[in-house]
Amino acid sequence: MKVVFLDIKASYSELKNELDAAYQRVANSGWYILGEEVEAFETEFATYCGAKHCIGVGNGLDALHLILRAYGIGTGDEVIVPANTYIATWLAVSHTGATPVPVEPNEQTYNIDATVIEAAITKQTKAIMPVHLYGQPADMEPILEIARHYNLKVIEDAAQAHGATYKGKRTGSLGDAAGFSFYPGKNLGALGDGGAVVTNDDALAEKVRVLRNYGSKVKYHNETQGFNSRLDPLQAAFLRVKLKYLDTWNKRRQKIAQQYQEGLADTPGIILPFVPEWAEPVWHLFVIRSQRRDELQQKLGDANISTMIHYPIPPHLQPAYANMKKGNFPISEAIHREILSLPMFPQLAPPEIEQVISSVLNVF
Repeated sequence: MKVVFLDIKASYSELKNELDAAYQRVANSGWYILGEEVEAFETEFATYCGAKHCIGVGNGLDALHLILRAYGIGTGDEVIVPANTYIATWLAVSHTGATPVPVEPNEQTYNIDATVIEAAITKQTKAIMPVHLYGQPADMEPILEIARHYNLKVIEDAAQAHGATYKGKRTGSLGDAAGFSFYPGKNLGALGDGGAVVTNDDALAEKVRVLRNYGSKVKYHNETQGFNSRLDPLQAAFLRVKLKYLDTWNKRRQKIAQQYQEGLADTPGIILPFVPEWAEPVWHLFVIRSQRRDELQQKLGDANISTMIHYPIPPHLQPAYANMKKGNFPISEAIHREILSLPMFPQLAPPEIEQVISSVLNVF
């Protein structure tokens, strides 16, 4: 039996009738940029996150970038970011002209280590951007405490954490603002690109609405040099359908993660994900760690099990940041050498999970 890493089409098949109806609704409306469909999704997703505002944008990178722009962060400023993350977190900072300042992760959770943030703060620091990596929230309380002390903004990169909770509060409502991605493989994924800014900050929300639409509130009247980054009404319609099933699908992911945790418990040679008591992750990814990662991936491939590495090269070692002054990040580099993502999506069947487990155990 072949076990795929991610079957996006399975999500479409499960909701085919509702998604097809959403398409027909938008196609028949004759309104294809912003409008009621986008506004409805924005209201529904803001409510879901427990926040006042949601502003739909083109993608997750744009969401983070526009938050930074709206806060006036740019050339000469610094933003503290995790060394262990997808490069989009860093790119959002770089696109403003500001400098990403990486710090190491906590080796248990792989999320930003709050205990090393303060040492990275300078007079140029304007914000901290924690990432809720793999669908598990970062430890936000100490981050927020540091931010308040130094008068810094806290911008959540929640691209992988739709519905995850930290001490009972959903991601997107924990910092000053949050950027979400609706890339098709996300827990809440569109049938194309999409993203959103979520915030309780009225002024920020207004600025992002203007920035996403050419810097304009009124057509052909441009208040600032804005961008073209608008959530498509068709994608908004698809997301409205999927949002109704997000909690159900996240619970399925949690059951899959539990089956992996139980089946692979105490296996020598691998480290399983660690979940702090204050976190309820949504398991965008199930990531194990092994010093024999490459061998394990090869043997799982031989057994018709597809896996991925999130991510093989940390941002500070990417050619894109070859000229950036940076320190040493041995924890991040070790993580990137050793992590492996096992198959994870809501429609993954128990026999498929068992096959993955048995195949991993056959290696160790």
